[in-house]
Amino acid sequence: MAAVSDGQQSGQTITTVRTPVGRPLLSLALTSMMDAVGAHSGAVYLRPGDEQVLQMAVMAGLPRSFAAPWERVVLSAPVPVADAVRERRLVWVGGEEEMARRYPRIAVVLPYPFALAALPVATPSRVFGAVYVTWPGSHPPELAEWEREQLTSACDRLAARLERAASENRPLPAESDLVDAGPIGGTASTLGTLEAARMVARLPYGLCALDLSGRVGFANTAAAELLGVPASRLLGTQLWAAVPWLNDPSYEERHRAALLSQEPVSFVALRPPSDWLSFRLYPSTTGISARISRARGVTGTGPPETRTGAAPIRLVSMSQALSMAGALTETVSVQDVVGLVAHEIAPAVGSQALALLGARAGRLHVLGLHGYSDPHVVERFDGMPLSAPTPGAHAVAHGVPAFFESRHHLEHLYPARQSTPDGFAAWAYLPLIASGRPVGACVLAYAEPHDFSTHERAVLTSLAGMVAQALDRALLYDVKHQLAHGLQAALLPHSLPRLPGVLASARYLPATRGMDIGGDFYDLVPSRPLPAAVIGDVQGHNVTAAGLMGQIRTAVRAYTTVGQEPAEVMRSTNRLLIDLGSELFASCLYLRLDPGRGRAVMARAGHPPPLLRRADGQVRVLDLAGGPLLGIDGSATYPTTEFELGPGSVLALYTDGLIETPGVDIEEAVADLGRRLGERGDRPLEELADELVGPYAAAEERIDDVALLLLRALGAEG
Repeated sequence: MAAVSDGQQSGQTITTVRTPVGRPLLSLALTSMMDAVGAHSGAVYLRPGDEQVLQMAVMAGLPRSFAAPWERVVLSAPVPVADAVRERRLVWVGGEEEMARRYPRIAVVLPYPFALAALPVATPSRVFGAVYVTWPGSHPPELAEWEREQLTSACDRLAARLERAASENRPLPAESDLVDAGPIGGTASTLGTLEAARMVARLPYGLCALDLSGRVGFANTAAAELLGVPASRLLGTQLWAAVPWLNDPSYEERHRAALLSQEPVSFVALRPPSDWLSFRLYPSTTGISARISRARGVTGTGPPETRTGAAPIRLVSMSQALSMAGALTETVSVQDVVGLVAHEIAPAVGSQALALLGARAGRLHVLGLHGYSDPHVVERFDGMPLSAPTPGAHAVAHGVPAFFESRHHLEHLYPARQSTPDGFAAWAYLPLIASGRPVGACVLAYAEPHDFSTHERAVLTSLAGMVAQALDRALLYDVKHQLAHGLQAALLPHSLPRLPGVLASARYLPATRGMDIGGDFYDLVPSRPLPAAVIGDVQGHNVTAAGLMGQIRTAVRAYTTVGQEPAEVMRSTNRLLIDLGSELFASCLYLRLDPGRGRAVMARAGHPPPLLRRADGQVRVLDLAGGPLLGIDGSATYPTTEFELGPGSVLALYTDGLIETPGVDIEEAVADLGRRLGERGDRPLEELADELVGPYAAAEERIDDVALLLLRALGAEG
């Protein structure tokens, strides 16, 4: 997903506030909302200005590490809070299966049973942010109406308060996350009476109390003995940090699973050299009670490598790594990869800027950059030979990462950099190797001198491997994309000819699935004595469909030029398509125009009916007689119909991509298109064309091509 996490800090708010004013508005609103509907965690996001991102401002109920991959969310990301803001509605995910179906990347990171609701925090005129709340897996799969009303009204109240604060120029105070950790370190404070503590001390199995962050608040004698760590070292420390052989992400994940699902979780772990221990975690909204005992009937193949000393701090958590990997698999274009590295990976590793470099024909190419105040400091390396004495060229040419902890370190090895400062103080140059060959380099820049530990270098190199695979796919996609658009542009008219008595305008939008190329086509033929117009649609969104479309368009032009009548043009084109042996069919609509007489003759082969707007604003659907699709029946005939095309009339020819929308009846879609044509038909033709395809041009996803050809009759004197 296009989401960003600050892997170095927790509890940050969206803005730096110099003069806190008022009570903790966000925290109070969030906890009140959670209490009202019985949710066990939640977070408030704010939108910084007009940026297309949401930044987590405060979280409650669970540590922020649970939501680390989504602390900063791009509005286009497939994430519930982003969907809620884009669609201005409540988004409900009723359980683990629904999360896996609708938001698979989240399900990979959090594969636990829980329910989630996300809502926009917005007034009619402005979006301030979003809220999400979660429930354990025991919540019913449907959100109750009273819960929906409580959440909606609470978000509306919060939006009104934020709007009032903004109108009064009152900054929001910095607010801390609300995680009820409880007291740590005293037996009596954890268990109550001294007698209860003595009772627990006599039990033959271990008991530990963990807070929401996994810190040990109590451990009895048996727990300390089983774990092999003195109780004094356990108290106040995360269990997996205090016990070296538990310092594995899989055990930390069990803690996360218990808290998020609010269901007991069990696992076994090997205490070196050969002792297997059983752990049973009993969660609540305040923490976890852990029962530890010796496991029976468990054997191992051998002792694992024993960890000694302090465990290194992980640069990115398992959840962040899974989120990054999932997001990279969904990138399509090079700019997708650049955006994801900029908005997710770079901030997660503490970098403030990045440049993505490609290699082609022995030279560097700047594919994208982010975070540089002056882009020219990076762009001047575009086209530089790989033999040049620069760290970027060296990383690509030799496939070896380079880490520079300070400017002095960089300029000592590359003196030429003294004359080309970029404003940063440390750098990581990571070669991008895919299938054993270099495809580029990723340059991460840091604002302050940075000591790259062995662990950090290993993590950055591993992340570079994932980026390389995504970039390799994206480069191939961009080449195919450019080829497809070039082919499409070559097959469609570069411009429409001027016809006497007729104004024309056309629009074409490719489908967003496949290769962004398809079989929709249109054309105007300035033949003598009368011109013709044609529009059609070949099955498919690929090179085959586009090639066949080009053949049909050429054939129609040829048959028109030699003087065939409309019906014969259609019959000839149909026979040609069958003779070509193609397995694809095509729809087509052909018009012979006579603006001098104010008439037109139409032949139709399975194509959607055109719309005719008369000069008085009335719109008619010309659902006249026609024949079957081209390429089905070699003996098919195509009847023609003559109709009036008086001065001021507008004729709209279109393909089915303009009227086919999932869940919408085609007749209703045609009626809506006719209504918009009737209301806006007096506008200039270019403006009218933009109006009619506007909703489809702005759509992020189009399942089919869209072609539109507008003809306005001017009469004999036009």
